[in-house]
Amino acid sequence: MTAPSAFRSGKTYRDENFPVASRLIPRRHRDVILAFYEFVRTADDIADHPSLRAQDKLDLLDRMEGDLLGFGNWSEEASALRRALAERELAPHHAQDLLKAFRLDVVKRRYADWNDLLNYCRYSAMPVGRFVLDVHGESRATWSASDSICAALQIINHLQDCGDDFRKLDRIYLPEDALEAFGLGTEALGEATASPQLRRCLASLARRAEDLLRQGDDLPVLVRNTRLALEIAVIHMLALRLTRYIAGRDPLGQRMHLGALEVAATSCRAALKGVSQRIGSRLSLSVKHE
Repeated sequence: MTAPSAFRSGKTYRDENFPVASRLIPRRHRDVILAFYEFVRTADDIADHPSLRAQDKLDLLDRMEGDLLGFGNWSEEASALRRALAERELAPHHAQDLLKAFRLDVVKRRYADWNDLLNYCRYSAMPVGRFVLDVHGESRATWSASDSICAALQIINHLQDCGDDFRKLDRIYLPEDALEAFGLGTEALGEATASPQLRRCLASLARRAEDLLRQGDDLPVLVRNTRLALEIAVIHMLALRLTRYIAGRDPLGQRMHLGALEVAATSCRAALKGVSQRIGSRLSLSVKHE
């Protein structure tokens, strides 16, 4: 069977919407996070591959999971992640949850409502944040805020890519009831430009994504590791900026990603805000203890 690397799209962690193991992350944690990314990226590319049959995709994903669990060494990405996890005494269950999401991508093309989409995010997004928190030895008490942020990041990606997802994969993550509420059918996503109704629909979903982000506002303060907290603060602010960006643009006819200068400026503001929040939180705690 062809190795999984043959099905890679060419996308790397540097091409993602949000930072992946940036220089803010302590060096000792970056290798295991990047091994996790390589495994996940490869599995995602298999699920999205345009010429593979559905059953072939599922077979490849199953074999990657087998290698992750130590039943073989066919997949270089799975074997590398298995070794990295073993060195850190970490379990593979977060990676396994993501494989469930990719299997869903193979067999499920539509989502009925917001709850249906959030259930997908439970496997496609939330395990990523939980993994990074586990790598840093953070408390599971941080998971709830992280889950909200990660679900929002996933939904933002869906809003940005809704046209390409439909045209290239016949996959629609926008909830069917949201489209129906604005009098839209699936064909609206195949147009060259978005109708006013589609833009209003996407704006409403972007606001719901923003609500999820607000549920995770405290995460940069809750985590103990300062450098991780700053990474989260940057991602959080970039995501908030994107929800407003999406609400005012045409996802079918316009670029839906922030420019490099805007990303840099937003990241600097977020890091400064994160430092300020952590100092303020510690001062508040010290006053309470006096």
